[in-house]
Amino acid sequence: MARTWLLKQALAEQQLIFGLFCSTPQPQMVEMIGVAGFDFVIIDTEHTLINPETLEQMLRAADAAGIAALVRVPDASPKPILRALDAGAQGVVVPSVRSRAEAEAIVRASRYAPQGERSLNAGRSAAFGALDLAAHLQQANDEVVVVAMIEDRAGVAAIDEILAVPGIDMVLEGAADLSQSLGVAWQTRHPEVRSALIGVQSAAQARGVPFCAIPRAVEDLGAWQACGVRAFVLGDERGIAFRALQAQLERFKQEVKE
Repeated sequence: MARTWLLKQALAEQQLIFGLFCSTPQPQMVEMIGVAGFDFVIIDTEHTLINPETLEQMLRAADAAGIAALVRVPDASPKPILRALDAGAQGVVVPSVRSRAEAEAIVRASRYAPQGERSLNAGRSAAFGALDLAAHLQQANDEVVVVAMIEDRAGVAAIDEILAVPGIDMVLEGAADLSQSLGVAWQTRHPEVRSALIGVQSAAQARGVPFCAIPRAVEDLGAWQACGVRAFVLGDERGIAFRALQAQLERFKQEVKE
């Protein structure tokens, strides 16, 4: 909680960074992701049932492993954003951002005055009062990372007005839900989906806002790099674990002599 957070600096310097979604409600999983060498983790509370106490322990594990931790909140309402940040998250990922008004509300909920309306608290995020609170407020405003997910037709259409909001620090694509919104469900590499994502990335680049891609295949990485993308989320740990378990089983099955 008192460590120097480097994710904001990495984004500003356009460093190549890799993250992973974490959906398993276990601090050990966050720690493993950090020890494995990922730069950041996105703890998912939109699609998973992670209780507040477990979330706080997962954020402690991120601190211990030296990995930047963001929390994907369920929606754009202020309370989940407040609780994630008070628990020690470096930032929030907000799903399905569709308008300038939503983007402005997210920024207000994520930052203290004068940049926002985040409620004051001297809990874990402020080292329980050990930090100078006035200095902490400024530091928290400077270092928080606010990520808007663009994952439907409305968000794509409103991308310019969303990006115009000061305090949106990164845009994360959501090709899966976007494919559904565009009428080609689960076809995440469909030309229409790809075209929409490239439009979002181009708009973000023009505004100087980092764009984070989710490569679905290794070859996607090079294509996004050619567009200037430097931040990547490599899926979620459940899928990686499942494929590793399958591969391990098949490897040994092939060696069994009947």
